Amino acid sequence: MTLNATRRQFLIGTALAAVATSWPALAQDKPKLRFSAVFSEQDIRAEMMKMFADATKDDFVFEGYYGGNLFKQGTELVAIQRGNLEMGNIAPQDISKQVPAWSIVTAAYLFRDAAHLKTFFASDLGGELKKMASDQLGIHVLGPTYFGARQVGLKPDKKITTPADMAGIKLRMPGGDAWQFLGSALGANPTAMAYAEVYTGLQTGAIDGQDNPLPNVENMKFYEVMSQIVLTSHLVGFDLLVVSNKVWDAMSPEAQAKVQAAADAAIDFSTQKHLAREKELVELFKGKGLNVYEPDVAAFRKFAQEKYQASDLAKDWPAGMAEKISAL
Repeated sequence: MTLNATRRQFLIGTALAAVATSWPALAQDKPKLRFSAVFSEQDIRAEMMKMFADATKDDFVFEGYYGGNLFKQGTELVAIQRGNLEMGNIAPQDISKQVPAWSIVTAAYLFRDAAHLKTFFASDLGGELKKMASDQLGIHVLGPTYFGARQVGLKPDKKITTPADMAGIKLRMPGGDAWQFLGSALGANPTAMAYAEVYTGLQTGAIDGQDNPLPNVENMKFYEVMSQIVLTSHLVGFDLLVVSNKVWDAMSPEAQAKVQAAADAAIDFSTQKHLAREKELVELFKGKGLNVYEPDVAAFRKFAQEKYQASDLAKDWPAGMAEKISAL
């Protein structure tokens, strides 16, 4: 009797130990999605990613890194290509460094608004660019993450009406040819500077201004060291939510559909929240004493589009695509 009880205890203990040791293995069976972005954890897009993570938690272990803490701005794409990262929120300007045709979507005054942007990426035209990114960079584009129309914020109180008024203005732009060209297409003197250094740059006078959507200005508190916001609306600000082809291709068609649906829902949530916040922030910044006004936008549009059409960047654009995008 005692022998049988002991034997039963041994068998039960062995079975429990086997189950216990299998738990880590089961957890490890879920692929890991390491995600890196330059935006802060207080950003609407961080909410977007938490929504995405929750919708895919049965299939993936999501690890989100924000504020450029894992990879610095502009290095996320290379990290994915090297296998050091599975997901990122990648600037189209960074994609254009490797696929010059992509510079078309970095051009000022190309997209009218967030709806136009979404329509483009859902179209066959957008499909052409997404295929280039997949074939040449090894990334699958889940969708564009709108974060607001970019506006010019300045520390000097100089009145800005046309691009001529921007002459001599040291306007912070991210590094890279596409970003620097955008600054010059506004009539300014573009100055490369890391995102995390912009507040101090404005404070010390190292730069005169920066261009960012209003929600970014709020999140990073740039308004504390600026006197005015010029509503140029020169660029529909967006990045691309991407996943490595290695991860995407390993999924079944059903899993791909689930991930795409999760991304679509999260991106739509973020877009609507950004649009609502942009409207609120105009009044909020006015209340904080900033001069917020609209310049001669038609003059800015004409100046910028002429600069782009005459540039080397336009030589790499797919023939007729700019006109087709405008017609969407």
